[in-house]
Amino acid sequence: MSFPLSIRTLCAAAVVGFALAGAASAQPQPTPTALLLAKELMEIKGALKLFDPVVNGVIESHRRLLVQTNPNMTRDIDAAAAQLRNEFAPRRVELQQELVRVYAQSFTEQELKDAIAFYKTPLGKKLIAEEPNVAEASMKKADEWAGKFAEEVVNRIRAELRKKGLNPI
Repeated sequence: MSFPLSIRTLCAAAVVGFALAGAASAQPQPTPTALLLAKELMEIKGALKLFDPVVNGVIESHRRLLVQTNPNMTRDIDAAAAQLRNEFAPRRVELQQELVRVYAQSFTEQELKDAIAFYKTPLGKKLIAEEPNVAEASMKKADEWAGKFAEEVVNRIRAELRKKGLNPI
């Protein structure tokens, strides 16, 4: 069992939303230098690319919802969604600016400089290169573990119900 891309996209969007909401209310405005450093760090790490699917993901999820509730309008909904994909593509930059602001508000200029320096080292480059593989393997292991754990939970609940004389399915 693995997370489909659309679920990952929606999860990413939710994480971004919570991060932006918290950062906007509690943090001082970052300096222009901090914003530049944060952008450089995110570019080095490839972090900005992680959120590229958000704009299309939001459009696609709502397209599917509208088609599901209005199947006789599928062609028109698809056409509108296609138009919005083109029209809203530049909004990705808006999201990237917000994400850069979150990084700039979360770290000092010196911390950003240190992180940039680290990610330019051989180990930092390896971490960037291997992180997607490690994340995928971690998700797989978490899915496997959750499946086994879920089976254990169901068996325990059934056992507890049997103790009470109930016969669960």
